[in-house]
Amino acid sequence: MDLFEQASLDSHGVPRDSGAPLAVRMRPQSLEDVVGQEHLLGAGQPLRRLIDPSSASSGVPSSVFLWGPPGVGKTTLAYLVARQSGRRFVEISAVSAGVKELRSVIDEAKAMLVTDGRETVLFIDEVHRFSKAQQDVLLPAVENGWVILIAATTENPSFSVISPLLSRSLLLTLQPLADSDVKKLLDRAIADERGYAGTVTAEPEALDRIVRLAGHDGRRALTILEAAVQSDRLTVAHVDAAVDSYVGRYDRDGDQHYDVISAFIKSIRGSDVDAALHYLARMLEAGEDPRFVARRLMISAAEDIGMADPSALQTATAAAQSVALVGMPEARIILGQAVVHLATAPKSNRAYLAINQAIADVRSGDIGAVPVHLRDQSVKASRIAAKQTGRDMSYQYPHDDPRGVLSQQYLPDELAGRQYYHPTERGFESNITSRLAKVRAILAGE
Repeated sequence: MDLFEQASLDSHGVPRDSGAPLAVRMRPQSLEDVVGQEHLLGAGQPLRRLIDPSSASSGVPSSVFLWGPPGVGKTTLAYLVARQSGRRFVEISAVSAGVKELRSVIDEAKAMLVTDGRETVLFIDEVHRFSKAQQDVLLPAVENGWVILIAATTENPSFSVISPLLSRSLLLTLQPLADSDVKKLLDRAIADERGYAGTVTAEPEALDRIVRLAGHDGRRALTILEAAVQSDRLTVAHVDAAVDSYVGRYDRDGDQHYDVISAFIKSIRGSDVDAALHYLARMLEAGEDPRFVARRLMISAAEDIGMADPSALQTATAAAQSVALVGMPEARIILGQAVVHLATAPKSNRAYLAINQAIADVRSGDIGAVPVHLRDQSVKASRIAAKQTGRDMSYQYPHDDPRGVLSQQYLPDELAGRQYYHPTERGFESNITSRLAKVRAILAGE
């Protein structure tokens, strides 16, 4: 749908219907009106250059991915790039659009570019929901410049977007709005003619409450404000009354999805089994996919519980398999049992920290050569090395030692002695601490 060709929009590009949501009516009309994201909107930045069509030959990308949390302005920025540059703007949602609709939009944009030279900004929301086949359709359009693709996602594109498309695109990361930015949006909505035109007086404490409740999300802040304004005066009581109904909602495709799953995982990590069960119930009652919940439980078992209770991952994995076989409503029983196990289990993130540190060393170049005695064809390699160095470089078989462990170097020389895993004294992991100390002493020849 081309927003610039709609008769239902006023001169500001906002729906004429006064019944449109406040967040829609208050959408910025220029980049100067945008709050936050200063790191993307400075002079010479890609979004700025996209506004000037004459800069198309000066390194401006034909495809941009906007990655960030909900309510920080992804849709607004795409709209403004088109509006201020005079380009045609077409928006489709990856939730509902199929390959046929996508091809139709691209063909229309290509024809318009050929006939009158007008460029099209194609904005795709929730692009991470596109299948590989749908993303493949975009490739020729991006490569040939038939459209300027601006795609928004709340998930890391590195995991959800195909490599050929991502490699031809510029990835821009949007940051959560600062509290001062959210406050500025609220003040503007109260004063601006598109909002309340100064007819509402707000207690400072009421606006502060909205800022805290919004959680750095501009759209949510305006939604709460609209729900709270019932007269010409806005008080804390009005905000609290509005939030009672607002926060109780859960949209599995919207903002509450991310908030509730975050609270769910953090409750398990914090060992609050009652809170964890509460958030599980909220998700299931809202129709959340139980398989999604089960996948998050497996991650939590490995990240937050780890070796303090190795059986937690077994429980979570069994739950995921059972949920896939059983389905709702009985799956709630299985998930409930898994949540109780994970929330009440002792916690340790030491295995999680260990692999992260090991990966950090590899990425920083701390690699080194594999020791000769550990290499494939090690017997032949060891003989050659022994001849060159005059030292015995043969591999020692641990099972030949009555302890099952013997003095031998396994890390590359550059990393000899490096330790990544440091067990806690919690749960089963406490049994590892003393044994690991003895093993490391034997390995070091002590």
